[in-house]
Amino acid sequence: MHAFDVLGDPVRRRVLELLADGERSAGELTDAVVREFGITQSAVSQHLRVLRESGFASSRAEGPRRVYSFETEGMRQVDEWMTPFRRYWNPRLLALETEIARGRRANRPTDDQQQTNTKEEQE
Repeated sequence: MHAFDVLGDPVRRRVLELLADGERSAGELTDAVVREFGITQSAVSQHLRVLRESGFASSRAEGPRRVYSFETEGMRQVDEWMTPFRRYWNPRLLALETEIARGRRANRPTDDQQQTNTKEEQE
């Protein structure tokens, strides 16, 4: 299954959002997804299997539970597909970075202002 087919499903995107914050047990993931999407535990299990098989998640046994983790392999496909399109936004992002840096410099107090603020605080 192509990475965008995997990411095209809102349930799988939500599971990945949860995993982006750290490892989660299958029970935690199931509870959250069932509550938010109203699907069955069996359906959640199928989504978890798709995420594992496509390289977006991995699981391991931890006692009686399964613990899931986010994996970067699936996102590599997305990254590779997006590579030719970066030329459209990279210059804009660099320009934004420059403007942010200029704004920080403009808002930074000068030495005179810092000395004045220090004197006012002492009084």
